[in-house]
Parts: sequence; structure tokens; C-alpha cells
Amino acid sequence: MRRKLSSWILSAGIFLGAIGGVQMAQVAVGQDAPQPEPTVTTVDDLQSASTSVPTIEWVTYDLFKKSDHGFDSFISPISNLVYFEDPRALTEIRPFTFHHTAPLAAGGGSVQLYGAQVRLRLSENVSLIATKDGYVTSSNPLISNGWADIAAGLKFTLLRDVESQSIWSAGFTYELPSGGSGPLQGNGDGELNLFLSGAKKLGDGINWMTASGIRTPLNNSDESMSTFWSNNINFQLTERFYFLTEANWYHWLSAGKDGPLPGVEGLDVINLGSPGVAGNDIVTAAIGFKYKSNRHSELGFAFEFPLTERRDILDNRLTLDWRLRY
Repeated sequence: MRRKLSSWILSAGIFLGAIGGVQMAQVAVGQDAPQPEPTVTTVDDLQSASTSVPTIEWVTYDLFKKSDHGFDSFISPISNLVYFEDPRALTEIRPFTFHHTAPLAAGGGSVQLYGAQVRLRLSENVSLIATKDGYVTSSNPLISNGWADIAAGLKFTLLRDVESQSIWSAGFTYELPSGGSGPLQGNGDGELNLFLSGAKKLGDGINWMTASGIRTPLNNSDESMSTFWSNNINFQLTERFYFLTEANWYHWLSAGKDGPLPGVEGLDVINLGSPGVAGNDIVTAAIGFKYKSNRHSELGFAFEFPLTERRDILDNRLTLDWRLRY
């Protein structure tokens, strides 16, 4: 009953947040009420007349706000897809995909994920974040096609200093076990992630972003407990191009009991709940580029690979994303 209740509550929250409250604009309490005038913003302030970007209209009904544009020289992270959270209060849609190659010890083959993240700035310092969803395809013998779990939560701005170009935030997400068993989703009773993230300008055209958190499953038999620490250092090469480097450290605090691969765990998208992983560490690195045609569009790709001898399910991964920001 508790699992069903939490599933209904989170699903309703994600639905209402992503739709932006459009249905709430229609008042139905037994009498007619005037419809509010929508707030419409058009993305047309391109940095160059030669830059061609699709026109985007955001219909907000004043239920969410524009992104914090006080730190537009920053770029968002790309690896540790679900948990490396940008500390800024943003309103954006982030379509993404990755091509993940698994080691032979984990069955080999490849896994693809196609999804989109949504962030809505609800107030000056509070944002709704929907960080995980999508559809999985696979040629790995242990993973079959199916839907991924859904995760969402809230992010709170703790410190914001535009003059020094530094910002810190904290937040949480809850992963609903809504996915299919084929792509190794839907196990356990969900997972709570508590995180802290920050960013700082280090110099002319050089920025640093970091995030750390603890992932706590509500069922310790079906999923493992872990921590992570992710860092991004990026260099602005031209007005629109950035070179980025990222590093991710994953450490397992406790092991599950029912996972299919003893001694082997997932990373950001999969929590196998495997026995024998407590105390294990994996460090990965990613290198890539971002293209920012203007402050509303950020297109990126990165190639990720393990730095440690232990690699568990990761041989390498290519990630593509596109952030469309209000």
C-alpha cells in the first residue's frame, strides 16, 4: 500500500510539474471563471544573425519562472547522467541519449537509453527536477528492451553570488520503481538521493562544477547503497564552443542481496542490488564538447570510460544531450 501511495503521489507531481499547470488554469468549481492570460516568451535573442535555432515558445501561466541567467558563462554537466545536478535554478527540457558498451564480464554488447529531463524553476530558490525516465534498448544478454524508472524531486539554492560567480544548491530526488524488469528497472521500493552541488568561475573562460550525494534504497535487499562525487572543469574555446573534462567517483556503502551479478554493480542508471559490492570503488572520466548558440540552447557530447581497473558494467559510453532553456 505504501509503495502504491508513493507511486501515485510522485506520478501526479511529475505530471503536474511537466505540464506547467496548464490544466489548473481552467477553474471548474461549478461556476464559470475567466481564463488567465498566458505569459509567452519567444527565444529570439540570438547572438548572431547567422545562427539558426528553432523558435521556442514557453507558455507558463506564471506558474514557473525563467532560468537563473546570472551564470550564463557556465555549462551544465553531461556524465553521471541522473545524479550530476547543475546547481543553478533552471527551467529547461533536456533530451538525451547514450550508447553504453558493457565489458564481456557483464555480458558484453551495448545498451541505449532515450529520454528527457525536465526542470522547472518554481520560485527564486526552489526548482522541481525530473531527472530520470526513458526507454532502454539493448543487445546485452542480461538486459532487454523496456522502460526505465522515473525519478524526480526538489532543488534549493543555498548560496548565490553573481559577482564572484559562485553558486551552491542542495536537494533530493526519489526514484520510483516504475520501470520494467527487462532493463533491470523496477526493483525494490525506490531509492532516495540526497545531494549537494556547486559551481565556481576559476578564471577567464574556466569554470568548475561539482556534485556529491548519497543514494539510499528503501529496500536493502533489492538495491545497494552508494555515494558519488562528480566534477566538471570546462574551458571556453570560442564564443560558442567549450571543451569539458569530467570525473566521477562511485563508492558502495552496502550491498544488496538479490542482484543478478554478484560483485558487479550498476552506475547512474541501474542499481542491481548485487551482493559482495560493499567497499568497491569505480572512477570514470569523460571528455567532450559543448556548443552554446545562445543562452537558451546547449548541445553537447562526451565520451566516458573507467580510470580504475574495476569497471563493473562500464566499458565506455557516448552521451549526447541538448538543453533547451527558458
